[in-house]
Amino acid sequence: MGDRVFSGLAVGAGVLLLAVMAAIAVFLLVEAVPGIRADSKNWLVEKTWFPDSTPSVWGISALAFGTVVSSLIALVIAVPVALGIALFISHYAPRRLAVLLGVLVDLLAAVPSVVYGLWGLNWFSPHILPFAHWLNDRFGWIPLFSGTVSGAQTMFTAGVVLAIMILPIIAAVSREVFLQVPRSLEEAALALGATRWEVIRTSVLPFGRPGIISAVMLGLGRALGETIAIALVLSTSFTLNWHVLEPGGNTIAANIPLNFAEAQGNGRSALIASGLVLFVITLAVNMAARIIIARRKEFVS
Repeated sequence: MGDRVFSGLAVGAGVLLLAVMAAIAVFLLVEAVPGIRADSKNWLVEKTWFPDSTPSVWGISALAFGTVVSSLIALVIAVPVALGIALFISHYAPRRLAVLLGVLVDLLAAVPSVVYGLWGLNWFSPHILPFAHWLNDRFGWIPLFSGTVSGAQTMFTAGVVLAIMILPIIAAVSREVFLQVPRSLEEAALALGATRWEVIRTSVLPFGRPGIISAVMLGLGRALGETIAIALVLSTSFTLNWHVLEPGGNTIAANIPLNFAEAQGNGRSALIASGLVLFVITLAVNMAARIIIARRKEFVS
């Protein structure tokens, strides 16, 4: 009887989740259609944002570009640091220090995004400006770091703040994955004469690869959907600029709350359409992660 009840509850929870997902998708699609029909140009490639003008002109290309670029900057910075923290806690740190660091990482993962945003706006942005000038002077030959540095409210600053925000999530999940590596696997490598780094490289990292991918995808999901921190840190504009040290840019998640209160009619419909695009991007990222993890399943089992 108990098994039947539990099975029924589990199936019901799964069905409820699918129903909620479907309801969200239908709502976004229905509400987005009027704005898409009113748009006088191609909303997928247009860079301007004047949905309430006559004729209505708006597009999500600059927003999608900013969303992807800021998230990629965050991942490039956060993933190696987070994996290093996870390996240190799970395999190098003394037990008491590992427990303390584990608690701190968990606490950082629970800090609200508005706190990160205020910290990034008031303290971090002024302090990162000299580093931005240094990057521009030394690595300006790379298109990404070229251009004119005239302020700190840039896509680079937003990416670094996002990296700090997603770092605890990736580190916490990776730490738990590394702690699940069978002890016998590590002892076998040590018995063959492997050093501690060789044990990590040949046993821990390959075993934990699916979990690492899941952790990175969780972090990417938060970076893609981050709203308040980006709105506070970034000097938002509808530009498509590869020079990440120049002020400007915007993301889909930040644009919605910044404009939703004043938007009407086609404006609100356009914002919901941009939310639909973000929903599809997030869904595609998670599906890609599941496919990658499924391909590694044989190794784990």
